[in-house]
Amino acid sequence: MSEQVCASADATVLLVDDNPQNLKVLYETLKDKGYRLLIANDGNKALTLARRDRPEVILLDIMMPELDGYQVCQQLKADPVTADSAVVFLSALDDVEAKVRGFNLGGADYISKPFQAEEVIARVRTHASVIRLERQLQQRNRQLESDQSRILNAISEGIYGLDASGTIIFVNPAAEAIVRSPANQLIGSNFFDTHCRECGHQPDAELDLPVQATCRLGKPEFRRGVVMMRPDGTEFAAEYRSSPKLEGDTLMGAVVVFRDITDELARESELEAARELVEKQREQLAHASRLSTVGEMAAGFAHEVNQPLTAITNYSRVAMRLIDCDELNLSLLRETLEKTEAQSHRASEVIRRIRQFVKKPVTGKEVVSVAALLEETRQFAEVDVRQNGGEVMVSVADGVERVLVDPVQVQQVALNLIRNALEATRSGESSAPVEVTASLCGADFVRVEVTDRGTGLPEGAEEKLFLPFYTTKPEGMGIGLPMCQSLIKSQGGEIGFERPEQGGARFYFTLPVASAADALAGPSVVIQ
Repeated sequence: MSEQVCASADATVLLVDDNPQNLKVLYETLKDKGYRLLIANDGNKALTLARRDRPEVILLDIMMPELDGYQVCQQLKADPVTADSAVVFLSALDDVEAKVRGFNLGGADYISKPFQAEEVIARVRTHASVIRLERQLQQRNRQLESDQSRILNAISEGIYGLDASGTIIFVNPAAEAIVRSPANQLIGSNFFDTHCRECGHQPDAELDLPVQATCRLGKPEFRRGVVMMRPDGTEFAAEYRSSPKLEGDTLMGAVVVFRDITDELARESELEAARELVEKQREQLAHASRLSTVGEMAAGFAHEVNQPLTAITNYSRVAMRLIDCDELNLSLLRETLEKTEAQSHRASEVIRRIRQFVKKPVTGKEVVSVAALLEETRQFAEVDVRQNGGEVMVSVADGVERVLVDPVQVQQVALNLIRNALEATRSGESSAPVEVTASLCGADFVRVEVTDRGTGLPEGAEEKLFLPFYTTKPEGMGIGLPMCQSLIKSQGGEIGFERPEQGGARFYFTLPVASAADALAGPSVVIQ
């Protein structure tokens, strides 16, 4: 006989006894307690119902024909479907041996007959609550394991779980794909033997092996560009992170997340080569721009050089005449030769400035004085000052530090901005000088400004100024300001444009202040 006598969502209780009177008493005791009650009057029926409904609690009589309670309990615990049900034995046997046998077979509790209703209710309530909580926990764990499995399977990076000796105990699908080997062949193998063999490491430097410090010392690691071996003998460049697995203070192994960066390194190498090519081309373009500027200034420089050369010629003639005189005036001859020497130095200085501006800059940056740098740039601009009938005023604020830059490239930018400002001043028929100022911009940068009171720029020009081939000059090519932007960025600074309230235009750029370490380590050049 089997019968479902009550339906409830709380818990299911299976009552098993070959005595109908005992079943009736159990039913009357539990019928109003919110349980779903199942009844079986022999062992076989009890097993069938238990497998079908998985009751939380089974009240099981020991003394039954065919299959007794012990045999039923043994089969219940041997079946994974019913193994977690709480078996509470019911028996008139009250000796210790009977109870111990029941507990050894997996019983959860023992109620002696004749039983008390309150005792049955309390014990069923306790065991039902425990089993329900355990099942909920198991379900949650299964869900977490399923979620974890889906996450690990979706990750594109390879993941290994290692024990403390480096044996692989977990492999995700991405790891299988990267090392080209199935998980069942990887699990149980040693990580170091599989992936670090023939990698060029010396036996006495084992801690240099990837992940070794994590497995042995519990230290997290991150390394890039490590050569790892595949089981088939091929190599690949890898990036990996390893974290120790700890239980309390005990090191249990490591979790290794890795990826194949062979293609990535190849792309980086190609990108670096492209950057080097662009840098060379930029330097060549900057050099060409300087040559073009010198070409435009050639007539003025020729005039500057011609003046001291003419003076040298005249002073030389005077010296020759003094020598031919009957009475040699040594004082006048010395004075004439000193003037000749002074004019030769003047010509030499003009030529030196031209050569310094035209030459290709050497690799690297120098610690230079901002004031000296701007003053020499102003001297370069003297030809444009005369041609445009203008004036250039340089002002350096107190406390301006020296900067770490390529001086030739910075002079090229400053000279370009000054020449543009002089031309704008002449076009605007203004008599105001072009102002070149330098001041501190925070603690790390010096800001250089070139301001004019000329014609200014049309509205909306700010967004296009530094685009290649954009120009506001009828004869301009539009490469000057983009080149200036490229040069300043290569110094680690920024360049920009502002509209002064008084009209005209203001261009500015920033240069990085030289730190104490730069001043001590690098070449220090003070341009005078």
